[in-house]
Amino acid sequence: MDINFKISFVLLLFSISISTIYAQQTEPKSFDITGVIEDQNGDPISEATITASTLKHNYKTQSDSEGFYQLRNLEAGVLLLEIRKGNFIAHHQIAVNSKNFEHNISINTSGNELGEVHLQAESFKNKMEKKGFALNVVETAEASIRNIQTNELLNTTVGVKIRQNGGLGSRAEYSLNGLSGSAVRIFIDGIPISTFGSSYNLNSIPPSMIERIEVYKGVVPGHLADDALGGAINIVLNKQSSESINASLSYGSFNTFQANVNGLYRFDNSGFTVKASAFHNYSDNDYEVSGRSVVVTGLGGQQTPITARRFNDAYRSTGGTVQLGYTDVNWADQFFVGFTGSDDYKEVQHGAFMTIMPYEGRFLESDATLANLTYQKQDLLTTGLDVNVTGYYGKRNRQVNDTVPWAHSWSGERAIDFRGNNYKYTWGSQQEGGPTLAKINRNVASMRTGLAYAINNNHKILANHVYSGIDREDSDELQSVLENTFLGTRDLHKNILSLTYELNAFDDRLKTNLFGKYYQQKSKSVDPEIEINPDGSRQIVDDVVSSNKKYEGYGFAASYELSPTITLLASAEKAVRLPNETEIFGNDGDNVVANASINPEQSNNYNLGLKLGTFNFKKHQFNVSTNLFTRNIKDRIGLPIETSLNVDEELIVYVNQGSGTSKGIDAQLGYNYNNNFGLNFNVSRFDLKIENRGVEIDVPNTPFFTMNGNLRYSFKDLIQKNSRLNLFYTLYFTDEFSYLVPQGSNTVGDEFFKVPQQLAQDLGLSYTFPNQNFVMSFDVKNIFDKPVYDNLSVQKPGRAFYLKLNYSINKF
Repeated sequence: MDINFKISFVLLLFSISISTIYAQQTEPKSFDITGVIEDQNGDPISEATITASTLKHNYKTQSDSEGFYQLRNLEAGVLLLEIRKGNFIAHHQIAVNSKNFEHNISINTSGNELGEVHLQAESFKNKMEKKGFALNVVETAEASIRNIQTNELLNTTVGVKIRQNGGLGSRAEYSLNGLSGSAVRIFIDGIPISTFGSSYNLNSIPPSMIERIEVYKGVVPGHLADDALGGAINIVLNKQSSESINASLSYGSFNTFQANVNGLYRFDNSGFTVKASAFHNYSDNDYEVSGRSVVVTGLGGQQTPITARRFNDAYRSTGGTVQLGYTDVNWADQFFVGFTGSDDYKEVQHGAFMTIMPYEGRFLESDATLANLTYQKQDLLTTGLDVNVTGYYGKRNRQVNDTVPWAHSWSGERAIDFRGNNYKYTWGSQQEGGPTLAKINRNVASMRTGLAYAINNNHKILANHVYSGIDREDSDELQSVLENTFLGTRDLHKNILSLTYELNAFDDRLKTNLFGKYYQQKSKSVDPEIEINPDGSRQIVDDVVSSNKKYEGYGFAASYELSPTITLLASAEKAVRLPNETEIFGNDGDNVVANASINPEQSNNYNLGLKLGTFNFKKHQFNVSTNLFTRNIKDRIGLPIETSLNVDEELIVYVNQGSGTSKGIDAQLGYNYNNNFGLNFNVSRFDLKIENRGVEIDVPNTPFFTMNGNLRYSFKDLIQKNSRLNLFYTLYFTDEFSYLVPQGSNTVGDEFFKVPQQLAQDLGLSYTFPNQNFVMSFDVKNIFDKPVYDNLSVQKPGRAFYLKLNYSINKF
């Protein structure tokens, strides 16, 4: 692994030790608040989320079954409390003086008014979304008790489209305003999710472990310094320091079973804290599929269309994290060292497209073992200096298993040739290239370091650095000793630096964010080969291909509040996206061929937005927001446009398609009535064109028009007092699109490659029992069993039913 990373790791530990010694010699300057939250009848309100906000910091906790809450290590000054329970929100203002004290809160839940003082104050979500970026903050409290995957939750967000190749565990791409794939970076607490491997993905992380999801479209702030061309999705995991445990079990169609548990315990006297989480997912993914490629070939080559079940598509993933450290102590807000481990098993039903000869016996296995370190401290050494460091180091492995030589049909039986005999591939495996047990072993490292200094309430400077490195070795047990001797190595190292200046002016009505970014990527491929000397002797030499690329980027985000309910937002960035490991070196497991000559893609991104609301009229609340955007792209990375016609292609390669432009608009509407009825609706429309051989064409395999909507209605005290029944309805609309470049306005056969309009609808309910600790939910996905597709016309699951049980304890 890169020596610079090892040195940085040692220096980090040394600096933390010094800061610990210094901080232990100083007197604490923080205070605690405790109290009980009750409703208008004097009954305790359990599982309420309490967020305390100042100009610089946010503190978060939850009330227990008795309504008790505790906020630790608060600074002296005025705090704004946001109390959230389900879809109910109330706000309260208190002053923190130079001592610990008790503060009880009484809330009138029927009228959304506090028993003491009710303020027209903003939630943390609204404050973040008004900083100038094209940002959506997705809250997870409601989704955490339902049968909703994190990907499904994201798929209902305006401007976001999840492109998934099938059912649970299949490869997914994330599209933001038309830019997708690796142009969109995914983070877990600021660490690129690629560090964790395929066994630890967004479908593996239940919403109950997530505090919020931040979706940045087009322009990515400096504190998430990375080469995100089209935007970024940052998963912020729960960091509450109060004792809690949450566990859930889910079972449903296609023999799908999911379980997860996460908990935290803190020793009050010392601050020593233990955090742990674990998950397990399994699905047969044996849902029905049909279409032009789903056929059975009989004698003489006659093809008969059928409706078949996928039979080689099972998925399993298991993983967990254990962290030990300290929280809310003088020398650290959070300090953890820990271990993350995961592994998965995924059967492969076909190549990039659904073909008439599906696979049987081809599967992938992967695992990851990573040590991790987290350190966070506000006001380190001096007031206004904050530090945030997160690092991972370990191993990640993946193996492709393909040794079955017999061809199969969609009936699940062995395929026959025109004579009626079982058909056997001459190359001896499901995918061309011959039998393989190809394995990729990786040493991986990723570290993010952030420093922020608030000069005063109006000026702030931030510096961030992210390093990621991969040392990769390929091998294949089925190759000879000589062949394995000549296998090469692949190394990829990336450093990204950013510097940000933030300005708040005119009583915080104007917010500006200026940033610059520096990108560096080193790649190196080493392939041993035999060289014949002039004297005829042979020797082994290394064929080395290396590169060291450097780029600069910059941007800004600004917002101005014309009034408390009208905000203008604008942002722009010159963005750079460096090719990733798969695009450069290839990946047999995902049927991707290497392309060492691929260039980075660059884009000038612009956003102009407007936020209206929240408007309150008696029991009605609503808000509206919209965003106009354009992306001017150079050297866009994607699949070759010229070969998109070949639907029988098993392998894919990423290339620079050319220059292009994406422009469009998205908008969303939110409405609530009396905290019982809620409606959310969003729409996204854009054009994505690219210049190919001098002609501007629509980029294939991209839906240009999508709509999402959901309704919610709550019944209180149904069957039992203090219980709640929530009913949900969700709609997903995707307009027709083609995965083939149009061959002309009147070309016969173009319809063959069109994916029709799709309208999928889900229903769900959740019932919260009176003690508030136990929730049962039931969901029906795709209730009308409509065919739905994403990438390359690969069909996704039809109607499905799921039952979930969720249990939580917030104080023990």
